[in-house]
Order: sequence, then C-alpha cells, then structure tokens
Amino acid sequence: MSQESKSMPRLRCLVRIMFGTLIFSSFVVADTGPAAGSDKTPQLAIFDVDATPPVGYVMAYDPVKRHDELTLRARGVVLTGSGAPIVLCNLDWIGIGNDGHDAFREALARAAGTTIDRVAVHTGHQHDAPACDFGAEAWLKNLASPELGKHDGTFAREVIGRLEAAIRQSMKAPVPLTHIGVGVAKVERVASNRRIPGPDGKVRATRYTATKDAALRAEPEGVIDPELTALSFWNGESPVAVLSYYACHPQSYYRMGIPSSDFPGIARFFRGQAVPEALHVHFNGAGGNIGAGKYNDGSKENRVELALRLAAGMKAAFEATEKHVLTTENIAWKSVPVQLPPAAHLVDALRKDPAAKAGDHWSAASLVFARRCLNGRSIDIGCLAVGPARVIHMPGELFVEYQLAAKAMRPDLKVMMAAYGDYGPGYIGTARAYPEGGYETSQRASNVAPEVEAILTEAMKKLLTD
Repeated sequence: MSQESKSMPRLRCLVRIMFGTLIFSSFVVADTGPAAGSDKTPQLAIFDVDATPPVGYVMAYDPVKRHDELTLRARGVVLTGSGAPIVLCNLDWIGIGNDGHDAFREALARAAGTTIDRVAVHTGHQHDAPACDFGAEAWLKNLASPELGKHDGTFAREVIGRLEAAIRQSMKAPVPLTHIGVGVAKVERVASNRRIPGPDGKVRATRYTATKDAALRAEPEGVIDPELTALSFWNGESPVAVLSYYACHPQSYYRMGIPSSDFPGIARFFRGQAVPEALHVHFNGAGGNIGAGKYNDGSKENRVELALRLAAGMKAAFEATEKHVLTTENIAWKSVPVQLPPAAHLVDALRKDPAAKAGDHWSAASLVFARRCLNGRSIDIGCLAVGPARVIHMPGELFVEYQLAAKAMRPDLKVMMAAYGDYGPGYIGTARAYPEGGYETSQRASNVAPEVEAILTEAMKKLLTD
C-alpha cells in the first residue's frame, strides 16, 4: 500500500464512510405467494447472533488461535404478512452444505413457524471461518476417522440453537413495514475475474483473491458484475433492515487462525455505524469465478482498503434507493426443487467403493453430495418478490455468468442474487467453462457435471416468470 493511501485523506474518507449520512431434473414450482383477500400488514423481524467459534475449534483450514475485535455473525430477517413467513439468513462462514444446510433450514423454519422451502440460508464464504456439513461428519464417523477436523458439527449445532432462540424472540415484536427500497451502485476496484484465458481459449492461470504476480494483476478485470444492489425494508422514514448483494470472493488474506468476516464484514460494520437504526446483512452473489486478485497482492493493509471500496458502493446504493409502497399483494415467494447432476468422477468413486473408505476431510463432503444426488435428493432454488425487486437464492460457488443471465432475463425488474446457499455442489461453472480447464471446474473443486447450467438456467426462468 502506498504512503498516500495511509495519509490523512484516507482517514477522513474512512470517517466519512463510517459516519456519513447514511436435464437430470424435473421442476415443480411452488408459488406460495399472498393469500387471496389477506389484509395483514407486512412485518419484519430481525435477528443477529454471534457465530464465532471458540479457541481451539477447527475452522475451514486452521484451528482458532485467538479472537479479533469483530465477531462472525449469523443474521437475517423474517418477513411476515403474506402467506407463511419467509426467512433470509446469512452467516460469516465458508460454507454450509448437504445435511448441515438441511438442518439449518429446518431449525429456522421451525422457529419462524414456516416451511423449509421458504427458508434461505447462505454464507459469505470467508475462509478464516467455520464450515458445516453434518453428512460429512457422519461419513467420517462411520469410517471411524480419528478426527473430524472442520466437519466436527458441535459448534454448528450451538449456533443453530442460538438462531432458533433469536428468531422466536424477534417474532414477538416484529416491525410493521410500509415500504421497500431498491438502490444500485457500482463498486470500484474490488472484483475481477479469476480465470485468465490463454490464446487457445483454455484457462492458463488463476488469479486468486490475493495475487502477488504483478503480470496477473495487470490482466483486464474480465467478466464481472460491478453492481451492488441494496434492498431495504422501511417503517415510514426509518430503515429497518438493509440487505446488500455483490458478487466477489471475500478474501483479502487468510490462514491466520483468527476468525474473520474479512473485508465484506468490515464494510458491513462501517455501514452499520453510519445507519445504526437498520440491521445490515450482506449476501455474496455469484462470485465463484470472481475475486479481488487484480486489486489485492495479499498485503494486510488491503483488507481495509477493499472494505472501504465495498462500503462506498453500499453507501452509494443506499443513497440511490427508490422507495415503493409495500403491501401483502406485492410480496411473493416461489421455490423450485432441482436435482443437480453429480460430477462423473464422484459417481465413479461411489460405484467402485460405496463406502468410500478412502474418503478424507476434503472428499467426504463431495461424496455425500454425489450420493444425495444419486438418491434423488433435490436442492431448493427460491425467489423472493417484493415490489419491483426479485432475489434469487442459489446454491454453491456459482459463476457470475448465472447472475448476469438472471438480470438479463428480466431487465424490467431489479434482480439480485444470493449464492453460497447449499455448499454441497462446490463450484458451479457454466457448460462452456468445464472444457476450458482451470481450478474452479477441476475435480477437486466442482462436484457437478457440465449439464448443471441447463438445469439452473431453466429454474431461474421459471422463478422470474410472474
């Protein structure tokens, strides 16, 4: 970082932002929108719990050595007044997959008095953070594994209990809603495409979220979605909650043994200080092939620098908000259960050894996902409709092309996307991306077959059709 970036102007910028004015599949669409003749007032309950693992607990990569100033959060909203309640939740964790994702959604549905298909649970994908997969935990236990590592679900079950209690409590005093707001702004110098093509069209290099190679950083941004969208819920002139959506891997640096919400969490904190009357929840969009690598060489100072840029985008989107009257008639929820095609290498592994005794901490979750697919298990894709806004809730580390495609399907609406729902599929590339190579579509990273694009695209079309 340059001396200029450490100067007083930078500090003044920080203060301004912190305190400034704020076809293996068949589809069944469940449209559980507003009940006819409903005269209930839309209401919002908010919840927020600490999701920071204790010292010694194994996160995605390393045990917790100590804690920092900012905790990891599990927070969200419950929207009521139009059909059964709708729950939207995000955790500052790397991923929640398979049976773990089921368990979180079942618990939140139970607490909110709704059905599981109306619950969306996502993660921000921070790397100095926990993972959760109860299916992988059970798999390793069946193998008599000497240690469960990141798949020890003890702490995850504690957080589930905290969330249940918080939701039950918050629903005792929900806030009436009069309006929703939608604002869009560009985020400058954060996101860049990770996949650097060679002259043959194949991926010749991966520009990870911390890229020390100056030549890779000098490559063009590539295909990204530069827009951040802010969806806000209002009681008169007071914002109750602000949900932001932006597609980018969240790492600045990691492997520190210190739980961290990284630069998105810091940006969220800044906005919470600027608009303290509202709960701020940030969702990672389709950022599977997107990272900060062009603008981040891994220097520790860059964490706050990236946070400032993201916070500036959040602020600009909030200030660009256009408010719309909210009634029960313009709230709806649709869901589509989809069966995703498992990757061929995982199917082969299970056919050769159904017990997969060779499974390790990295492959157990992948094998669980493949087995679930072969057993006909589906993943719910949900869509929230509020006024002119549509929020698509997607699984896995989705490529940004899905987000751009969803927006292109309905240019008349404000479409946003939350990815990193069920973490079981791993990276989800486009059909074109798999023969191009690269880490994201490798056997190590992606648990689905290229046919996945057609299935998810069809699901998005169904959800975005009124």
